[in-house]
Amino acid sequence: MPELTIRDVRVILTAPANIDLVIVKVETSEPGLYGLGCATFTQRALAVKTAVEEYLRPFLIGRDPQRIEDIWQSAMVNSYWRNGPVLSNAVSGVDMALWDIKGKLANMPLYQLLGGKCRDATAVYRHADGRDLEELEERVRGFMDQGYRYIRCQMGGYGGVSGVKPLRGAMPGNYYDPDVYARSVPKIFEHIRSRLGFDIELLHDVHERVAPIEAVRIAKQVEQYRLFFLEDALPPEQVEWFEMIRRQCSTPLAMGELFNHPLEWKSLITQRLIDFIRVHPSQIGGITPAKKLTTLCEAFGVRTAWHGPGDVSPVGHAANIHLDLSSTNFGIQEWSGFTEPLKEVFPGCPEVENGYVYVSSRPGLGIDLDEEKAARYPCRHEVPTWTQTRLPDGTAVRP
Repeated sequence: MPELTIRDVRVILTAPANIDLVIVKVETSEPGLYGLGCATFTQRALAVKTAVEEYLRPFLIGRDPQRIEDIWQSAMVNSYWRNGPVLSNAVSGVDMALWDIKGKLANMPLYQLLGGKCRDATAVYRHADGRDLEELEERVRGFMDQGYRYIRCQMGGYGGVSGVKPLRGAMPGNYYDPDVYARSVPKIFEHIRSRLGFDIELLHDVHERVAPIEAVRIAKQVEQYRLFFLEDALPPEQVEWFEMIRRQCSTPLAMGELFNHPLEWKSLITQRLIDFIRVHPSQIGGITPAKKLTTLCEAFGVRTAWHGPGDVSPVGHAANIHLDLSSTNFGIQEWSGFTEPLKEVFPGCPEVENGYVYVSSRPGLGIDLDEEKAARYPCRHEVPTWTQTRLPDGTAVRP
């Protein structure tokens, strides 16, 4: 084969599940050899597209796609300022695509290049929500019947059902009462444990909805119910409060889906203030930094629990699973499932069976993109509403 180079870099936007997805396609000088990566930043998809096509594309054309580490390091600093969500997602899309190409060149699935399997499949958790305790219990039982052993329990979504009536002249937004929500959390787990026992693993996502001192109280109150973990009890700006939680209870803590910069997670890991790292791999730059982060976590007894909601494309989910399979300190994988349109647009999607996900053993990420079908599901680029969160008096707060 003549010297291999990057011939073109393109972005494909598609929304088969009504969620805007951003896919990067890196094409090489070898006909038919290309890689796919997930650069999905749903709320700013067009900004990521511009960053890839207008800035990274001219930077990358003509380079050797096999030099992944060098490309990642130089791309990350080429803009001088770094570690923001738009540019990190852009670099991530390229990085994943380069690993996909590397796997195809080696004729190996990505997990083999990352050291081989540490397990046969990846355990995942699903999201159970309900308007009341009975409906929540019903949904938890439904997932159990499908073979899931790890289930996240929420009641009324993030912040709970509080029946807040906006004040006169109120701004639009998702209103909730943090005190009503905080008092509901122990009730959720008292109910589920009393009905279903302790043979299933339960999780909960605070989603930064309460003041730090209230997060301390919630973590203490749910300790008796043996959660697998309590997620995002604090916003990134208040992570110092994790030390106070640690001093007062043994509830396992997961954190990180909003993290972008290494300094946001470094002290939490090295001081053993969290039990699970929850970063969104495309937010931190892709597979290259995620594998290094996994190794750092292993040294301090922290397990991985990569962010895996619906606004991660099947390409991104495949990358998560390859990382999970090849990491000894894997903890759990968030899983949102795939709709039929997603499976049609992305042939080779990972498959779930009895609460475990299996990834394709085809070379690279093992997943493809049907661009013709992707074009049938255009992105809408709407202003997000769920991030417009407010207290009863109208104060804008964390989502």
